[in-house]
Amino acid sequence: MFCMGKALTAADRLLSGIIGIFFFVMLLYSGYALWDTACIYYDASVPQEIETYKPVLEGDNQPTFAELRALNPDVCAWLTIENTPIDYPIVQGKDDSEYLNKDVTGAFSLSGSIFLGVNNHPDFSDDYSIVYGHHMDYDAMFGDLTEFTDTDFFAQHPSGWLILPDKTYALQIFACVEADAYDQTLYRVLPAGSGETAQLLSYIEANACQQRDVGVNEQSHILALSTCAGASTNERVLVIAKLEEATEKEGK
Repeated sequence: MFCMGKALTAADRLLSGIIGIFFFVMLLYSGYALWDTACIYYDASVPQEIETYKPVLEGDNQPTFAELRALNPDVCAWLTIENTPIDYPIVQGKDDSEYLNKDVTGAFSLSGSIFLGVNNHPDFSDDYSIVYGHHMDYDAMFGDLTEFTDTDFFAQHPSGWLILPDKTYALQIFACVEADAYDQTLYRVLPAGSGETAQLLSYIEANACQQRDVGVNEQSHILALSTCAGASTNERVLVIAKLEEATEKEGK
């Protein structure tokens, strides 16, 4: 009986040790997971050295796109949606997968970058241009785009800016559409002079969950901002705006 008691005590100690090690490993893993998540969302913000190059709409001594492109020649514009955290440089890679996991400096980043589709011209001269970004929590990257499906949010956020090296466009947001990633109308670039803008606008009007009248017509240049949405990998939300070249007074 004495030997049996000693054996049971040893077994208890061994089991307690295994349980202790298990919980210690889980604690370490939880700490790592929290650290890793924090790093991902930190990477989703604009790096401080890049933010200093953000072009401004007013004042002198503005940073130039030449300075920004010296850091990364793939930068083609800067996007701002007013009163939201969406305030990022736009890059255009050699294909549409290059910046899925690269930040604006070209370094690896799970949050990727905001990027213009490879089939669009980088001067946004196409009839219809598409810009992509990851849907991140905590309003990072294009995380706020899904908020535009809400009537109040859509009403309170009608505008933004698209700043290019040689001009500035005012963005007039006129629609929000929930769509499939394989939608061949919404995800097909329309080059300048395509003559298909009217059909696109009719399709948007028929499928929009939110919309407003901003005087958009077949002569307008259209910009779509696209991100993932929902549990399905194919669900997308597009926020669609009219591009209007800003006057000198508006842009400076």
